[in-house]
Amino acid sequence: MERLQAVREASTVLPRELRIVLLAQPAERQGDWEEIRLRAGRGMSCVDGSGREKTIYRPVTAEDLRLTVELATRASLQSVSEKLSAGFLPLRGGHRLGICGTTAIREGRILHFRSISSLNLRIACPVTGIGEEVLPQLLEDGHFCSTLILAPPGEGKTTLLRDLIRLLGERGIRTGLADERGEVAALYQGEPQLDVGPLADVADGCPKGEGLMLLLRGMSPRVLAVDEITHPSDVSALCQGANCGTAVLATAHGGSLEELKSRSVCKPLLEQNVFSRLITIQREGRQRTYRVERIS
Repeated sequence: MERLQAVREASTVLPRELRIVLLAQPAERQGDWEEIRLRAGRGMSCVDGSGREKTIYRPVTAEDLRLTVELATRASLQSVSEKLSAGFLPLRGGHRLGICGTTAIREGRILHFRSISSLNLRIACPVTGIGEEVLPQLLEDGHFCSTLILAPPGEGKTTLLRDLIRLLGERGIRTGLADERGEVAALYQGEPQLDVGPLADVADGCPKGEGLMLLLRGMSPRVLAVDEITHPSDVSALCQGANCGTAVLATAHGGSLEELKSRSVCKPLLEQNVFSRLITIQREGRQRTYRVERIS
């Protein structure tokens, strides 16, 4: 039922004709959708939880794409120009509209889209409770142990990160979250659209490294959290937080710790033993299992 409600909520940004066709699909199909794809000249399609994509309607027109962006921005492109230049729009409810097309560039930065070729409506339906069995293994004497969540793309790292932040807040542990792309908390007019618990302070929209330092200086978190370590500035901020006695919680793409050790960006974190726990995720079909091990 939650997934069906999420589909209905997310589909409000689609033109009326497309929305009617979408919501006329069988409920069991809607309950499995994670993305709605619109591509100019190609049929509207839906992506299910296994990653399979199926066309369900006629080819999408340029007018369909224009109307969708207009509805998503409430006809105010100027007010969301920075988000547009990042390639996505955050929507109420935590949903996101990814944008692709012909861009206008100035000084190496995307200013705006001259034309739109495709849209990806990502349906937010977070899974709560998945961290409940994991969290006790990450605590010692009531204190959170710095933890890295490691898995390939699409295996559920962000979902687990979000749920752990929520659970930490319910235990009275304050977390500062650097949410550069709005995928964890999905702030909308300052309010998280996805449940990150009662004690999460969120730095949204700024580079992760800068967001982590902002949180460290201004919000005195007991845990610093960030999704996807990708840049030396992310690593530097996490190391500084750890040196200040703050626990850290982060995710990274990778299949194994050995693979991560081969990346120059992440080496300082491992050499300084910033993390004492490692979570890896395995998936069989739609089922995921979480393995926790000590690494320092």
